[in-house]
Amino acid sequence: MDNAGPQLLTQSDELRKRALRRTPGGVHSNVRLSGSQDFIKCARGAWLYSVDGQDYVDYLLGQGPNFLGHAPKHIVDAVFTACRDGVIFGGQHELEVRAAELVCDAVGWADMIRFSMTGTEAVQAALRLARAATGRTKIIRFEGHYHGWLDNVLMSQRDGKWGTASSGQLARHLEDSILLPWNDAARLADALDEHGDEVAAVIMEPIMINAGVIEPLPGYLEAARRLASEYGAVLIFDEVISGFRLGLGGGAGRYGVTPDLATYGKAIAGGFPVAALVGRADLMDRFGTGEVNHSGTFNSSVMATAAVTATLTSLVEDPPYDRIAEHGNALMAGLREIGAAHEVPLRVSGLPQAFHVSFGDAKVTDYRSLQQLDLARYETLASSLVEHGIWVTGRGVWYVSASHGQRELETALTRFDKALTEWVAQ
Repeated sequence: MDNAGPQLLTQSDELRKRALRRTPGGVHSNVRLSGSQDFIKCARGAWLYSVDGQDYVDYLLGQGPNFLGHAPKHIVDAVFTACRDGVIFGGQHELEVRAAELVCDAVGWADMIRFSMTGTEAVQAALRLARAATGRTKIIRFEGHYHGWLDNVLMSQRDGKWGTASSGQLARHLEDSILLPWNDAARLADALDEHGDEVAAVIMEPIMINAGVIEPLPGYLEAARRLASEYGAVLIFDEVISGFRLGLGGGAGRYGVTPDLATYGKAIAGGFPVAALVGRADLMDRFGTGEVNHSGTFNSSVMATAAVTATLTSLVEDPPYDRIAEHGNALMAGLREIGAAHEVPLRVSGLPQAFHVSFGDAKVTDYRSLQQLDLARYETLASSLVEHGIWVTGRGVWYVSASHGQRELETALTRFDKALTEWVAQ
């Protein structure tokens, strides 16, 4: 007979009960429906602290934005100081000019910029601009690449077929999408040969971080650049995840291929909600003439542009990229060693700034081959990792920040070893 009596609810349990009464699923983004149910009290550097006193070494980083770590003092102070004089003016201010100059200078190839709040919005602006510039309607895009949650871009695979990902989503809004496997230049060439006079844009993540952290094959981005130019389509790089994370030039800089337009977010503003569309002047000028509409009450707010200015200044004056690479490489190697010691087919692949953990040994070059890995098995391990104090996502992507150091490395590897030991024994 169990004499322990009823178990007391934790603070997270109590907060979740309250949240469920007012919030569908208890969360404000469906991405969090399958995540940890712990409520976070505060975050500093590379650590999260729950309302129940649990600490987590964080490799999710708020789904990526906290590239400099949580609550970096110089960013928070800059935003606080700037906002003391106002947040939204309904007019222009100096900070937005400085932020625009810094981003374009850092990216290196872009002439002009428009700020927005989210990557989803920036992508929509890019697609609208490409259609206006070309007079065409179709968009070539790629399996597994994520471009936001709106009806015309959100897709998922069911029973081997791609289509709408949500009830209420209108399938006809996807009719202008031409969906291809990524990293296959021949398939892209064939699609443009067949539909070239209808294609307004080719849009892709220059490195497929959102699903699998898969790099472009040698020559693939160069082929995409050449083909887009040949057929008069606008080449768009979705760098919402890769931008400023892989270096100041993002994926375009890393791989040496220049798009016509690119979208940025996440790492651009030290954790604050900011996104941007950058590109060639002859395209971007269409916003300025009023020919193409791009609007938003909160675009280029004082908060947003102060965060961008402080973040880009920090990345230029004190680049964190070498120490992030050192930490990420050491972490990846340590995870592999632990997997080998436990004799499990742990697969750790990607870049030190962002990498993917799963099970299996398939050669992965696109979304289709990614499915050959045992992704469901890793998702169960991810739940165990969270229970042992490593904050990660079930889809396998680990992000490294400028705040991760030796303490975080040792803690993560110790906790990973313990979690894997218990998980294997189950």
